[in-house]
Amino acid sequence: MKQGRDLSIWLLGLALLCLPGFGAQAQVGGQHAFEFLTLPGSAKLAGLGGVNVSSRDADATMLQGNPALLNEEMDGRASLAYTDYLADIRQSTAAYVLNSTRLGRLGLGLTYLNYGKFEQFDAAGNSLGEFSVNEYALGITKAVTTGHFTLGGTAKLAVSGIAGNHSVGTVLDAGGLFKHPTTDFTVAVAVKNLGYQLRPYAGSDREPLPLDVQLGASIKPEHMPMRFSLTAHHLQQFDIVYLDSTQRGKLGENNEEIKPKKSVGDQIARHFVVGGELLLSKNFQVRLGYNHLRRRELRLDTRSGGAGLSFGVTFRLSQFQLDYTRAYYHVSGASNYFTLARNLNSIFKKDSGS
Repeated sequence: MKQGRDLSIWLLGLALLCLPGFGAQAQVGGQHAFEFLTLPGSAKLAGLGGVNVSSRDADATMLQGNPALLNEEMDGRASLAYTDYLADIRQSTAAYVLNSTRLGRLGLGLTYLNYGKFEQFDAAGNSLGEFSVNEYALGITKAVTTGHFTLGGTAKLAVSGIAGNHSVGTVLDAGGLFKHPTTDFTVAVAVKNLGYQLRPYAGSDREPLPLDVQLGASIKPEHMPMRFSLTAHHLQQFDIVYLDSTQRGKLGENNEEIKPKKSVGDQIARHFVVGGELLLSKNFQVRLGYNHLRRRELRLDTRSGGAGLSFGVTFRLSQFQLDYTRAYYHVSGASNYFTLARNLNSIFKKDSGS
């Protein structure tokens, strides 16, 4: 009982650690190094709205959401994920969980983002050829379970490269999770992207990493084939509303400009992501997600284009699991996520027995 109380206190402390705030600016994007670390790397995470710390199952790619999701159902499971973003940007993710007598249970992950080729010009407008832009992060996850509590951490090496100019950083994700002993209910907290930019780009100053404190819960009612998730993000900063200072406001009755204002309700709502999983059978599931921050920031004044919404499906065929998600970011288009997973332990056992 004492260990359980100590772990629950640790979880609460972790959630409150960064709440006072780390800056007065409201904008949360475009001001940090390695922003790619905030992107969902798999179909399930994207299908739940892009942010989730509490949906616990055998999907090894969910370690990107919270290292405390590492569990025995993931043992031997390998996952490969691919995402086609807008403007020919491509992301690939690989994850694998091993459990050995010497090392214990470890999760391994690699994320690679390729922005494509760009043409370079000098000051006079002469072409200097093409250059590439890419980023990647390599991580290792370890978790310890005591009773109904799990504490986990992921150490990452992040590298960003533009035309041969590279930036390197070390990153840590830390999380905790409580799983109810009798019902399908989990509550979890994660502190994402704690770290330091070891080497900035040449000629640039060091930049902070995209810190994100997240808290969430998932529950499946006993007699309902549905799991609901609610996740709050950027808890270390209350005001994450961005208002474009260059955009002109609407005109009032006397032709005076009416500037847009921030409401407390909108400030609160932008912190939340809602996800749902319809568990129709063991071999077929449907996923839905809604990210309010994404919808508010990426919609147009006249059209939303479904921004902030995502939906996905899971198919299990023989030993393979295929996940697909379509996530809407803007009127101009959506992104497609594919994840293919298989438990490799059965292959190794067959080889050793043959």
